[in-house]
Amino acid sequence: MTDLKRKVALVTGGSRGIGAAIAKRLAADGAAVAITYTASSEKADAVVKAIEADGGKALAIQADAADPAQVKAAVARTVEALGGLDILVNNAGVLALGPIGELALEDFDRTLAVNVRGVFVASQEAQRHMKDGGRIINIGSVNSDIAPFPGLTAYSASKGAVAALTIALARELGPRGITVNNLQPGPVDTDMNPAAGDFADTLRGIMALGRYGHADEIAGLVAYLASDQGGYVTGANLRIDGGFGL
Repeated sequence: MTDLKRKVALVTGGSRGIGAAIAKRLAADGAAVAITYTASSEKADAVVKAIEADGGKALAIQADAADPAQVKAAVARTVEALGGLDILVNNAGVLALGPIGELALEDFDRTLAVNVRGVFVASQEAQRHMKDGGRIINIGSVNSDIAPFPGLTAYSASKGAVAALTIALARELGPRGITVNNLQPGPVDTDMNPAAGDFADTLRGIMALGRYGHADEIAGLVAYLASDQGGYVTGANLRIDGGFGL
Protein backbone atom coordinates (compact mmCIF):
# COMPACT_ATOMS: atom_id res chain seq x y z
CA MET A 1 0.00 0.00 0.00
CA THR A 2 1.06 3.58 -0.66
CA ASP A 3 0.54 6.29 1.96
CA LEU A 4 -2.10 8.81 0.91
CA LYS A 5 -3.25 9.85 4.38
CA ARG A 6 -4.48 13.45 4.56
CA LYS A 7 -4.78 13.57 0.76
CA VAL A 8 -7.95 14.41 -1.16
CA ALA A 9 -8.66 12.81 -4.53
CA LEU A 10 -11.26 13.35 -7.23
CA VAL A 11 -11.90 10.47 -9.64
CA THR A 12 -14.10 11.36 -12.60
CA GLY A 13 -16.29 8.53 -13.84
CA GLY A 14 -15.72 6.66 -10.61
CA SER A 15 -18.98 4.76 -10.28
CA ARG A 16 -17.96 1.55 -12.06
CA GLY A 17 -15.19 -0.40 -13.74
CA ILE A 18 -11.69 1.06 -13.66
CA GLY A 19 -12.86 4.28 -12.03
CA ALA A 20 -14.50 2.47 -9.12
CA ALA A 21 -11.40 0.34 -8.59
CA ILE A 22 -9.22 3.47 -8.55
CA ALA A 23 -11.49 5.24 -6.06
CA LYS A 24 -11.49 2.25 -3.71
CA ARG A 25 -7.72 1.83 -3.91
CA LEU A 26 -6.98 5.48 -3.20
CA ALA A 27 -9.37 5.36 -0.26
CA ALA A 28 -7.75 2.15 1.03
CA ASP A 29 -4.42 3.97 0.95
CA GLY A 30 -5.82 6.74 3.12
CA ALA A 31 -7.18 9.41 0.78
CA ALA A 32 -10.59 11.03 1.08
CA VAL A 33 -12.19 10.44 -2.31
CA ALA A 34 -14.85 12.16 -4.39
CA ILE A 35 -16.19 10.46 -7.50
CA THR A 36 -18.31 11.78 -10.33
CA TYR A 37 -20.98 9.91 -12.23
CA THR A 38 -23.30 10.79 -15.09
CA ALA A 39 -26.46 8.71 -14.67
CA SER A 40 -26.26 5.80 -12.22
CA SER A 41 -26.57 7.17 -8.70
CA GLU A 42 -27.08 3.62 -7.41
CA LYS A 43 -23.66 2.48 -8.61
CA ALA A 44 -22.01 5.65 -7.36
CA ASP A 45 -23.64 5.27 -3.95
CA ALA A 46 -22.47 1.65 -3.82
CA VAL A 47 -18.86 2.76 -4.31
CA VAL A 48 -19.21 5.38 -1.56
CA LYS A 49 -20.77 2.87 0.82
CA ALA A 50 -18.01 0.32 0.12
CA ILE A 51 -15.36 2.92 0.93
CA GLU A 52 -17.16 4.04 4.09
CA ALA A 53 -17.61 0.43 5.20
CA ASP A 54 -13.82 0.10 5.17
CA GLY A 55 -13.44 3.21 7.30
CA GLY A 56 -12.80 5.69 4.48
CA LYS A 57 -14.38 8.98 3.51
CA ALA A 58 -16.10 9.37 0.14
CA LEU A 59 -18.50 11.57 -1.77
CA ALA A 60 -20.47 11.05 -5.01
CA ILE A 61 -21.16 14.01 -7.31
CA GLN A 62 -23.33 13.94 -10.41
CA ALA A 63 -21.44 15.61 -13.26
CA ASP A 64 -21.34 15.07 -17.02
CA ALA A 65 -17.73 15.37 -18.19
CA ALA A 66 -18.98 16.94 -21.44
CA ASP A 67 -20.42 19.92 -19.54
CA PRO A 68 -17.70 22.37 -18.42
CA ALA A 69 -19.95 23.97 -15.82
CA GLN A 70 -20.69 20.62 -14.19
CA VAL A 71 -17.00 19.66 -14.21
CA LYS A 72 -16.03 22.93 -12.54
CA ALA A 73 -18.81 22.49 -9.98
CA ALA A 74 -17.57 18.97 -9.18
CA VAL A 75 -14.09 20.28 -8.44
CA ALA A 76 -15.51 23.06 -6.26
CA ARG A 77 -17.76 20.61 -4.41
CA THR A 78 -14.80 18.31 -3.73
CA VAL A 79 -12.73 21.14 -2.30
CA GLU A 80 -15.62 22.40 -0.19
CA ALA A 81 -16.68 19.03 1.20
CA LEU A 82 -13.29 17.37 1.67
CA GLY A 83 -11.08 20.34 2.45
CA GLY A 84 -8.87 20.60 -0.61
CA LEU A 85 -7.66 18.69 -3.66
CA ASP A 86 -4.36 16.88 -4.05
CA ILE A 87 -5.04 14.22 -6.67
CA LEU A 88 -7.13 14.37 -9.85
CA VAL A 89 -7.79 11.21 -11.82
CA ASN A 90 -9.35 11.95 -15.21
CA ASN A 91 -11.05 8.62 -15.81
CA ALA A 92 -14.42 9.58 -17.33
CA GLY A 93 -14.63 8.57 -20.96
CA VAL A 94 -16.88 7.39 -23.76
CA LEU A 95 -16.32 5.01 -26.67
CA ALA A 96 -17.92 5.63 -30.06
CA LEU A 97 -17.22 2.94 -32.64
CA GLY A 98 -18.11 2.92 -36.30
CA PRO A 99 -16.77 3.07 -39.87
CA ILE A 100 -15.57 6.53 -40.86
CA GLY A 101 -18.28 6.78 -43.49
CA GLU A 102 -21.03 6.07 -40.96
CA LEU A 103 -19.85 7.67 -37.72
CA ALA A 104 -22.21 10.48 -36.78
CA LEU A 105 -20.60 13.87 -36.27
CA GLU A 106 -22.53 14.16 -33.01
CA ASP A 107 -20.80 11.01 -31.72
CA PHE A 108 -17.41 12.36 -32.76
CA ASP A 109 -18.09 15.69 -31.05
CA ARG A 110 -19.27 14.06 -27.80
CA THR A 111 -16.20 11.79 -27.77
CA LEU A 112 -13.92 14.82 -27.92
CA ALA A 113 -16.07 16.75 -25.43
CA VAL A 114 -15.84 14.02 -22.79
CA ASN A 115 -12.45 12.47 -23.49
CA VAL A 116 -10.46 15.62 -24.25
CA ARG A 117 -12.26 18.82 -23.25
CA GLY A 118 -13.45 17.22 -20.00
CA VAL A 119 -9.85 16.32 -19.12
CA PHE A 120 -8.68 19.85 -19.93
CA VAL A 121 -11.42 21.57 -17.92
CA ALA A 122 -11.00 19.29 -14.89
CA SER A 123 -7.22 19.73 -14.94
CA GLN A 124 -7.46 23.49 -15.41
CA GLU A 125 -9.85 23.83 -12.49
CA ALA A 126 -8.08 21.33 -10.22
CA GLN A 127 -4.67 22.99 -10.52
CA ARG A 128 -6.16 26.20 -9.18
CA HIS A 129 -6.73 24.44 -5.86
CA MET A 130 -3.69 22.14 -5.74
CA LYS A 131 -0.73 22.91 -3.56
CA ASP A 132 2.75 22.27 -4.87
CA GLY A 133 3.28 18.55 -5.31
CA GLY A 134 -0.19 17.71 -6.57
CA ARG A 135 -0.98 14.88 -8.94
CA ILE A 136 -2.96 14.72 -12.19
CA ILE A 137 -3.40 11.23 -13.63
CA ASN A 138 -5.18 10.67 -16.93
CA ILE A 139 -6.66 7.38 -18.04
CA GLY A 140 -5.97 7.18 -21.75
CA SER A 141 -5.82 4.07 -23.91
CA VAL A 142 -3.41 1.88 -25.81
CA ASN A 143 -5.59 2.75 -28.80
CA SER A 144 -3.83 6.09 -29.01
CA ASP A 145 -0.89 4.07 -30.36
CA ILE A 146 -2.52 0.96 -31.84
CA ALA A 147 -5.72 0.49 -33.83
CA PRO A 148 -6.17 -3.31 -34.01
CA PHE A 149 -9.52 -3.15 -35.82
CA PRO A 150 -11.51 -0.62 -37.88
CA GLY A 151 -13.93 1.87 -36.37
CA LEU A 152 -11.66 3.56 -33.82
CA THR A 153 -11.15 6.94 -35.49
CA ALA A 154 -12.99 9.06 -32.90
CA TYR A 155 -11.78 7.14 -29.86
CA SER A 156 -8.16 6.87 -30.98
CA ALA A 157 -8.07 10.56 -31.90
CA SER A 158 -9.37 11.52 -28.48
CA LYS A 159 -6.90 9.35 -26.60
CA GLY A 160 -4.03 10.57 -28.75
CA ALA A 161 -5.00 14.10 -27.76
CA VAL A 162 -4.93 13.10 -24.09
CA ALA A 163 -1.39 11.75 -24.53
CA ALA A 164 -0.24 15.05 -26.06
CA LEU A 165 -2.11 17.09 -23.45
CA THR A 166 -0.38 15.13 -20.70
CA ILE A 167 3.08 16.10 -21.96
CA ALA A 168 2.18 19.77 -22.31
CA LEU A 169 0.54 19.94 -18.87
CA ALA A 170 3.53 18.22 -17.26
CA ARG A 171 5.84 20.86 -18.68
CA GLU A 172 3.56 23.72 -17.59
CA LEU A 173 2.90 22.48 -14.05
CA GLY A 174 6.35 21.05 -13.37
CA PRO A 175 7.69 24.18 -11.66
CA ARG A 176 5.01 23.70 -9.01
CA GLY A 177 5.98 20.08 -8.46
CA ILE A 178 2.63 18.92 -9.88
CA THR A 179 3.13 15.74 -11.86
CA VAL A 180 0.93 14.85 -14.83
CA ASN A 181 0.90 11.33 -16.24
CA ASN A 182 -1.22 9.25 -18.59
CA LEU A 183 -2.00 5.56 -18.19
CA GLN A 184 -2.76 3.70 -21.43
CA PRO A 185 -4.59 0.49 -20.53
CA GLY A 186 -5.13 -2.34 -22.92
CA PRO A 187 -8.19 -4.61 -22.60
CA VAL A 188 -9.41 -4.64 -18.99
CA ASP A 189 -12.17 -6.93 -17.73
CA THR A 190 -15.14 -4.65 -16.98
CA ASP A 191 -18.87 -4.61 -17.68
CA MET A 192 -18.21 -2.58 -20.82
CA ASN A 193 -15.43 -4.88 -22.08
CA PRO A 194 -15.85 -8.34 -20.53
CA ALA A 195 -13.08 -10.91 -20.82
CA ALA A 196 -15.42 -13.44 -22.40
CA GLY A 197 -16.72 -14.00 -25.91
CA ASP A 198 -15.37 -14.07 -29.44
CA PHE A 199 -14.21 -10.44 -29.38
CA ALA A 200 -12.24 -11.01 -26.18
CA ASP A 201 -10.70 -14.16 -27.65
CA THR A 202 -9.53 -12.15 -30.64
CA LEU A 203 -7.91 -9.49 -28.46
CA ARG A 204 -6.19 -12.06 -26.26
CA GLY A 205 -4.60 -13.46 -29.40
CA ILE A 206 -2.59 -10.27 -29.95
CA MET A 207 -1.47 -9.82 -26.34
CA ALA A 208 1.89 -11.08 -25.08
CA LEU A 209 0.37 -12.16 -21.76
CA GLY A 210 -2.72 -13.61 -23.40
CA ARG A 211 -5.15 -12.30 -20.80
CA TYR A 212 -7.26 -9.27 -19.97
CA GLY A 213 -6.11 -6.92 -17.26
CA HIS A 214 -7.89 -6.43 -13.95
CA ALA A 215 -9.17 -3.05 -12.83
CA ASP A 216 -7.21 -3.43 -9.60
CA GLU A 217 -3.99 -3.60 -11.63
CA ILE A 218 -4.74 -0.24 -13.20
CA ALA A 219 -5.65 1.14 -9.77
CA GLY A 220 -2.33 -0.03 -8.36
CA LEU A 221 -0.35 1.99 -10.88
CA VAL A 222 -2.55 5.03 -10.25
CA ALA A 223 -1.89 4.71 -6.52
CA TYR A 224 1.87 4.62 -7.12
CA LEU A 225 1.79 7.73 -9.31
CA ALA A 226 -0.41 9.50 -6.74
CA SER A 227 2.03 8.79 -3.92
CA ASP A 228 5.32 10.37 -2.91
CA GLN A 229 7.05 7.36 -4.45
CA GLY A 230 5.89 8.45 -7.89
CA GLY A 231 7.07 12.03 -7.51
CA TYR A 232 9.83 11.80 -10.15
CA VAL A 233 7.53 10.52 -12.89
CA THR A 234 5.87 13.19 -15.02
CA GLY A 235 4.88 13.66 -18.64
CA ALA A 236 4.81 9.90 -19.10
CA ASN A 237 2.42 7.93 -21.28
CA LEU A 238 2.58 4.55 -19.58
CA ARG A 239 1.20 1.52 -21.36
CA ILE A 240 -0.32 -1.07 -19.03
CA ASP A 241 -1.64 -3.49 -21.61
CA GLY A 242 -0.31 -7.01 -21.21
CA GLY A 243 1.94 -6.57 -24.25
CA PHE A 244 -0.89 -5.54 -26.57
CA GLY A 245 0.15 -5.69 -30.22
CA LEU A 246 3.82 -6.56 -29.59
